[in-house]
Amino acid sequence: MNPITKEETRKVGITFYCLEKWLNKCIIWHMPKNERSPVIVVVGHIDHGKSKLLDYIRKSNVVEKEAGGITQHISAYEVEVPLSDGRKKQITFLDTPGHAAFSKMRSRSCNIADIAILIVSAEEGVKAQTLEALKSIKGCNIPFVVAINKIDKPEANVEKTKNSLLKNEVYLEGLGGDIPYVPVSAETGKGIPDLLETIVLLAEVEELKGNPEVLGTGFVIETNMDSKRGISASLIIKDGHIKSGMYIVSGESSTPVRIMENFLGKAVKKMGPSDPVNITGWNKLPKVGNQFKAYKNKKEALMEVEKTVKKETTAVRVAGDAEEGRIVIPVIIKGDTQGSVEAIVGEIEKIETEGVIIKITEAKTGNITENDVKIAGGNQNSIILGFNVKEDRGINTLAERLGVEIQLFDIIYRLTEWLEKKAVERKPRIKVEETSGKARILKIFSKSKEKQVVGGEVFEGKINKGDKIKITRRGEEIGNGNILELQITKTVVESVNEGNQFGAKISSGVEIAEKDNIESFSLVEK
Repeated sequence: MNPITKEETRKVGITFYCLEKWLNKCIIWHMPKNERSPVIVVVGHIDHGKSKLLDYIRKSNVVEKEAGGITQHISAYEVEVPLSDGRKKQITFLDTPGHAAFSKMRSRSCNIADIAILIVSAEEGVKAQTLEALKSIKGCNIPFVVAINKIDKPEANVEKTKNSLLKNEVYLEGLGGDIPYVPVSAETGKGIPDLLETIVLLAEVEELKGNPEVLGTGFVIETNMDSKRGISASLIIKDGHIKSGMYIVSGESSTPVRIMENFLGKAVKKMGPSDPVNITGWNKLPKVGNQFKAYKNKKEALMEVEKTVKKETTAVRVAGDAEEGRIVIPVIIKGDTQGSVEAIVGEIEKIETEGVIIKITEAKTGNITENDVKIAGGNQNSIILGFNVKEDRGINTLAERLGVEIQLFDIIYRLTEWLEKKAVERKPRIKVEETSGKARILKIFSKSKEKQVVGGEVFEGKINKGDKIKITRRGEEIGNGNILELQITKTVVESVNEGNQFGAKISSGVEIAEKDNIESFSLVEK
């Protein structure tokens, strides 16, 4: 038998390589990849009508439920859209808060979504938050459609709005670009069917696929801690399925799938691609924006958790160590959701008060507990700020005893306004010199050990009895003293104004000479 040559070995290797590639393709071709519903995020300026647009689409009013008229949590909704050709398509919408404080949450939503709707008011055109939204969309590299809203308003100008978009490099269809746009009214519903058809068309072009047979993967979109139910997390399934009995892992957080609800709060047993779900029973809060993965059983899930090297915690940037002479205000933040906590941390980091450091010692979700008060009590002048949470019973007495101040809020800007005022109140008071007047010494009448009687003229401001003075000679300060008495033409006065001559009795350890200047000042606390 002849030995196999190198050329024959090479040919056999190529054959096996091609066979392997062909088999892999066959496996992929035969996997049950189905069309999945698009996940849509609506972004834009706070007042341009995002919530009203979603409200019209799902035919239920959520706009009025939020404090101050601002939507303050990410929510996910599924809607069934009837199309003009008779088909019905399902779309999942993410609703992001419009308030400036929630920019991190909006960016996260763009990462999770398949398609974005950029909503722009036909009255105002492109605004600062419109540009922020555009930046997020481009950063995530997802297709988007522009919804030009409020076309029912008297001041609406669609052409002007289109031009403002073009100026910001949003090249619309028919105007040199390929970005679709639809004029709509979230009030009357005009144009919304066209908008939904456009979304479906974009989704079909993107060829969004999901395999409902594999184990589910996706993203954590919101977390919540309830004193009765425990920790829950809202998820978007991007591929695969989740069903009762499985285990879900996200970072170091895990949960058995026992309590699973759809976006309406109804208990469900199984959910698939593009479905939003809420699962309760986590061992710890998963991080919003993190990916999750489903496992068949607890053993597999725990093995995955053990692989996680770094513990995931709420990202909190602590404002450095106290510098000498600066007041430190230790703050504990407790919020209803992780998204709220992140937003509050971001807003507090913007507060700048001279001489004051606001130091965030903890930032987490859940009600304010006795343990929070004890932790806060370890620092002087601590504050606990609660957002959409409650205080546990009986903690106020403990807080008072430990000198801890607790404040509850339901609107972020009110929280930050209150904290800014508190920072100003606690700002260290320093004494500064305020000059009241300057005078030139014209004559020396008498001298004693530490008292001198002089004559002079005020050339700036005014000098007062009791003022402290600086004594200068040829521009150099040579000493200081006090004005003990003032006279004008032998009449005792309390002050002398600019342009008037005077006589003064001055206390000073420095011998004053003619042509010296005196500068009167007072120490003012600021």
